[in-house]
Amino acid sequence: MGWVGFTSTSIAHVRLTVTDIERSRQFYESVFGWPVLLEVPENADEATRSQYGFLFGGVIYDLGGTLLGLRPVATDRFDEDRVGLDHIAFRVGSKAELDVAAAHLDEVGVGHEPVKDIGPSYILEFRDPDNIALELTAPK
Repeated sequence: MGWVGFTSTSIAHVRLTVTDIERSRQFYESVFGWPVLLEVPENADEATRSQYGFLFGGVIYDLGGTLLGLRPVATDRFDEDRVGLDHIAFRVGSKAELDVAAAHLDEVGVGHEPVKDIGPSYILEFRDPDNIALELTAPK
């Protein structure tokens, strides 16, 4: 429930810190195909670059209402046993879609676990180039 005066209804955005923006962009765009919402224009002048400074040279994708950003400032690799993020899961509509996703990951050369039945749902686990734990989940 919300606190007095306001209620949060969903996640607006998540930004992942990555080491190499080009490598991460290639991964996320080949795996998910999300449209880019914001990035520094290629031939931007200094004033425009300053205006987009909050991107830190990264990119923001639109997942249909929720945004996911990549911020390229990390110097280490992800570890879900440290304070912060454990993993991020993206919902799909069915187990059949998970099977299609597993085949797609194979096609683009991304290693993954087999689709698993975890009781209330099915999951497909894999990692991005910085070792960030990702998951696709489908209802039963």
